[in-house]
Amino acid sequence: MSLSLSTASPASLTASAYQQDFDPVLGQLGPSAAVAAVPLLVLFVLLGALRWKAHWAGLTALGSAVVIAVAVYGMPLVQTVSAGGYGAASSFLPVIWILMNALWIFRLTEHTGYFAVLRRSFEGISDDQRIQVIIIAFAFGALLEALAGAGTPVAISAVMLVGLGLQPMRAAVAALVANTAPVAFGALSAPVTTLAAVTGRDFDTLGSVIGRQTSIVATIVPLVLVFLVDGRRGLREVWPAALVAGTAFGAGQFVFANFISVELADIGAALCCATALVGFLRVWHPRPAPAAGPVPAAASVHTASPSPVMVGAGGAGDSGAEDTKKGDGRETAPVPGDGRRNVILSYLPYLTVIAVFVIAQFDAVKAHLSSAAVHFGWPGLHITGAKGVPVGTVFTFDYLPAAGTLLFVSGVITTVLLRVAPGESARIYGATLRQLTWTILCVLSVLALAYVMNLSGQTGSLGRALAAMGAAFAVFSPVIGWLGVAITGSDNSSNALFGAVQITAAQQTGLPLDLMAAANSSGGVVGKMISPQSLAIAAAVVGVQGREGDIFRKVIGYSLALLALIALIVFLQSTPVLSWMLP
Repeated sequence: MSLSLSTASPASLTASAYQQDFDPVLGQLGPSAAVAAVPLLVLFVLLGALRWKAHWAGLTALGSAVVIAVAVYGMPLVQTVSAGGYGAASSFLPVIWILMNALWIFRLTEHTGYFAVLRRSFEGISDDQRIQVIIIAFAFGALLEALAGAGTPVAISAVMLVGLGLQPMRAAVAALVANTAPVAFGALSAPVTTLAAVTGRDFDTLGSVIGRQTSIVATIVPLVLVFLVDGRRGLREVWPAALVAGTAFGAGQFVFANFISVELADIGAALCCATALVGFLRVWHPRPAPAAGPVPAAASVHTASPSPVMVGAGGAGDSGAEDTKKGDGRETAPVPGDGRRNVILSYLPYLTVIAVFVIAQFDAVKAHLSSAAVHFGWPGLHITGAKGVPVGTVFTFDYLPAAGTLLFVSGVITTVLLRVAPGESARIYGATLRQLTWTILCVLSVLALAYVMNLSGQTGSLGRALAAMGAAFAVFSPVIGWLGVAITGSDNSSNALFGAVQITAAQQTGLPLDLMAAANSSGGVVGKMISPQSLAIAAAVVGVQGREGDIFRKVIGYSLALLALIALIVFLQSTPVLSWMLP
């Protein structure tokens, strides 16, 4: 998602233009920020305390934001409703379209039986489920974050973890927690690019500072993942491998962000992590853990039992193939054997995803795809900032290079590679859409909430209130980024919303400008796991829709703990204690 910062054309500004006011309550920022926080409190209380389903919590929070926008901030009702529609429409490409196609690809591999081959292949690297979580959710997830960003890593890694036998709730939580340190450099460092654009600071310097913050967090994330999967016993038995993975990832991210290429920071970190971990496992093996049981029936990501299909290209006809039956006697798709050809085919869908995204990043390809983008001013929105500067409300439908489109192309290629009949592939796609109905409603409502809060000025009130804390702002600077990502679900959007606020606050308090700007992005990475969009994606792909509140309660503690660590790092970097870490 991207909240447009482009300047509206003068012709779009009329006498009915709404001017944002960041302190509408008694002319004071503090009370205004307190009122502005109400929709977020409503959302988190309904999700975390009252255990409402995410779509109902999102719609209720949206309703409260609309009331506050109209009754407190004075935004005309027509413009408020239009802002909500703007946000809902903006959610399709960066969230819903990704989720639909990522889950479709997984269901294709599961339906044909090749995911069972992939699972056994991962067991060949290590049959320890705790190690597999690090490889898939942390290393492979970081690679997906580097290439695609948005919800792709959570969607794909979560379903893979369920397929490997991890309990659905644990799979969802692990995927969300793993998707932290890579976020700041996701989609080839798009958040850093946005941060540099809105702050006017140097791109490479910002990337360097962020790399000196998130790399520290990265070293402990695999340890957290092991604890999630197997508690204290897991830490005692697997900590060497987790520490190797985290250290290698952090070192790779630091080196690439500072000395090679900011854009390639996550790719380099993911490859360093995978290489180091595989090499370490050649000379060290954890104490055998209890074998993972089969995936519980309630955890299945199926919405309907797949009909039997013949798997071509080395499928059921290969030696070692198995026909499996459900307990009620219905046959599933034949399970291919573990011959080399089948192993290659099991990896091809995910290698295809990587290849398609890499090709799409070539300058010539990117320019050609982007040339088809559609731009138009969103109807009914005429907004200026507090100082009278027009706020851009241009809707951009850049559909060809969108991550969801690239995943759709990857899914079509997967259909061909795995020789799934077109009609069968379409049936699986339709079943996927039906499974995501409530998730789509949740995403639409939450993105509408984010845009209403942003365009009415509620988000601005919250950010400026935190920025008015003087020297203590160094501690709270990452909190602003965390809040931005929790609202929007995107580090890129959080940087767009609050990057300039961070610079203004730094100038007023005498704190290092690049440090405060970077803190916005670094703090934001740990806010993504609690954003309603991420919760909805994780719940949908593992088959536990309606339990987003349960997932929220499981991840909020990790989010706050990691936020506290980042806040401590930023504060110490603003003092002589760790100021030597800054470039």
